[in-house]
Amino acid sequence: MAIRQKPLSYNPVVAIHILRRKASRKQVAEMSEMFGTFIKLAVDIKREILAGGGELHADCEQALLDDGSEQADIWGADWDPQTATVTFESLINIRPRQHNRKLEIQDPKRRETIEHVVRALFEGDADDA
Repeated sequence: MAIRQKPLSYNPVVAIHILRRKASRKQVAEMSEMFGTFIKLAVDIKREILAGGGELHADCEQALLDDGSEQADIWGADWDPQTATVTFESLINIRPRQHNRKLEIQDPKRRETIEHVVRALFEGDADDA
């Protein structure tokens, strides 16, 4: 499912995709349009889905909230399709009530879960790649 969004700044239309199964090459290309070298993500660790693309992690977070996710289950990350690297820094990760006081996700188990979801949805070949 692609959500088209008008950002506040320079790009007239930005694609945010909610991934429930492996991303196609087309989806990865659309999600990479904003930054080229990486994709901003919001990952629902309970539902094991993610939203990717857009200008801000918060844009992806909002797409998941609109899709029925709970805010406490959504964490920000980035995916670099060139190096297959996951990073864990985002403003949406600053959550003192969930014991995360920094941009970077501090809990190693939570990071492991997020990385598992991201890799499951981005690595390998999709049917419509």
